[in-house]
Amino acid sequence: MNKKSRYAICFLILIILYFFLIFLNLIKGSTNINISDDSVARNIVMNIRLPRTLAAAILGGALAVSGFLLQNFFSNPIAGPFVLGISSGAKLIVALSMIFTLSMGIASNSFITVSAAFVGSMMSMGFILLISGKIKNVSLLIIAGVMTGYICNSITELAVTFADDSNIVNLHNWSVGTFSGTDMEEVYFMSAIVIPCVFFTFMLSKPLSAFQLGEAYAESMGVNIKLFRFELILLSSILSACVTAFAGPVSFLGVAVPHIIKGMFRTAKPIIIIPAVFLGGGVMCLFCDLIARTLFSPTELSISTVTAIFGAPVVILIMIRRKRG
Repeated sequence: MNKKSRYAICFLILIILYFFLIFLNLIKGSTNINISDDSVARNIVMNIRLPRTLAAAILGGALAVSGFLLQNFFSNPIAGPFVLGISSGAKLIVALSMIFTLSMGIASNSFITVSAAFVGSMMSMGFILLISGKIKNVSLLIIAGVMTGYICNSITELAVTFADDSNIVNLHNWSVGTFSGTDMEEVYFMSAIVIPCVFFTFMLSKPLSAFQLGEAYAESMGVNIKLFRFELILLSSILSACVTAFAGPVSFLGVAVPHIIKGMFRTAKPIIIIPAVFLGGGVMCLFCDLIARTLFSPTELSISTVTAIFGAPVVILIMIRRKRG
């Protein structure tokens, strides 16, 4: 099988799985329904399941693309928003902003939430970049990222636990990762952020291909390294911030999906992998959210619990392979 045939078949498989899981998420849930003229069933599908399903499809892809960018930026196969503590930093600032706005009697909206998440992501990313200049050992950098995540998570839990407002009860569910409660207005808002960011990421495919071969090579090909690195940081931070703002932290998906997709396509070419990773992230997130909703129905698992079950073994396998190498 030649490369073009493999790419075409792999893309076809991803597209079929993507739309099949969207359909499955619409008809399956804690209440089994048949799509008919029944107004109750239609209300459940259109107002509850459809926004949640679209959010999982969009944000799963965004997180996977963010992970792919970070892995290329740090030249580290296990770099990702969750592993490096970037998602945790976003979660901390979002939680604090929600608590502050609610205490002031102000309803937190999508713009405030995403802005707070972006600030948190950039703060965590700035810290990781600062220590990456001093720590050349990749393993120590990952440990520093994990510790940063633990510190942010601890502060978040303290803030949520001692918050007075009764509305903060919903914040606890968000803080462990969930697509529950998403509405179509939020879907439109996240789409307006994610789709342009993924498009701009795709437009960086050529310089990213050169960057994969080393900074010196990329410079010789006319790539402005400082500008390019800033673009990678900005795009990955916006994408991971958007995910955290609307769904809370989603663990390991951003690390695992790019490796699964590269193994599936047998290439690391950004022009192929970026759209494939977006589809793959959506597929995995839809699958995990379906399990989270239906496995112990009516009790719902957090999305991070399920993504960790499938994503963590991939990370362990990567680390074993690196050790052998």
